[in-house]
Amino acid sequence: MLNKIKKIISKKNKSKIICLTAYSKNFAEEIDKYTDIVLVGDSLGSVLYNYNTTRKVNLVNMIKHSMSVRMGVKKSLMVVDMPYNTYRNKKEALNNAKKIIKQTKCEAVKLEGGKKIINIIKHLISNKISVMGHLGILPQSIKGKFKSKGKTKKEKVKILKEAKLLEDAGVFAIVLECVETTTSKLITNSIKIPTVGIGSSVYCDGQVLVTDDMLGLNKTNIRFVKKFVNLKKIINEGVKKI
Repeated sequence: MLNKIKKIISKKNKSKIICLTAYSKNFAEEIDKYTDIVLVGDSLGSVLYNYNTTRKVNLVNMIKHSMSVRMGVKKSLMVVDMPYNTYRNKKEALNNAKKIIKQTKCEAVKLEGGKKIINIIKHLISNKISVMGHLGILPQSIKGKFKSKGKTKKEKVKILKEAKLLEDAGVFAIVLECVETTTSKLITNSIKIPTVGIGSSVYCDGQVLVTDDMLGLNKTNIRFVKKFVNLKKIINEGVKKI
C-alpha cells in the first residue's frame, strides 16, 4: 500500500497521474492496466442510480461496489470516496473508514473539504488511514447548480490555504474539482504533493475522469469531458448481431 502511495507522490512534476472511476469488476480490470489510481467515486449515484445528488449515496452502496472493483484492481492504487454523512466527527469517520478498508481492501479513502474537516483528516491519518483530499467544488456540500471555484482573489487565497492545510495534515494527494486555471496552477506549484484535476486545467499533476463519461455511456454536456469512444453505439451494434 505505502509503495503505491509513494509512487503516486513521486510522479509530482515528472509524469501525469491517470485516475479513472470504476464501480464494478469488469470495468476495473480493464482500466487498471492503464491507470495510476482507480477511484470508486460517489459519482456512482448519478451514473448508476440516476440520483440528482451524491448525498443520496450511502455506505452500503460504496462498500458493495468497491468490493466488486477490488476484484479487478491489481496494479493501481484503489481509493474509495467516503459518502455524505459518514465523517461528521472523528469517531464516526474512523469507524467508517476502517469499515470501508476492511471490507473492500482499498488502500485509501477520499474526503471532501478543507479547514472544516481538517481535525477529522488528521485523526484518520494518525490512525494509519491513508487519505486523499478534495477541494474546489464539493458535490456533497452543494445544493443547486455547480459553479467553478477560485475565480476571485478571496476564493483563490482560501483554496490555497486549505490545500496547504491538507498537505500539512498528511494527505498524499488532492483532487481539485472545477478550480479556475490560474488558481489550480498556483496550488499545484505551491505544494509538494500531487494535485489531480477534475475540470481544473492541464496544470494539475494528473486528471480524473468518470469512465462512463469518457466512453460515451452517459449523456453529459460537461465541457471538459472528452468522449474517446461511443461505447453505446458499439454495444448496440454487437447486440443487433445476436
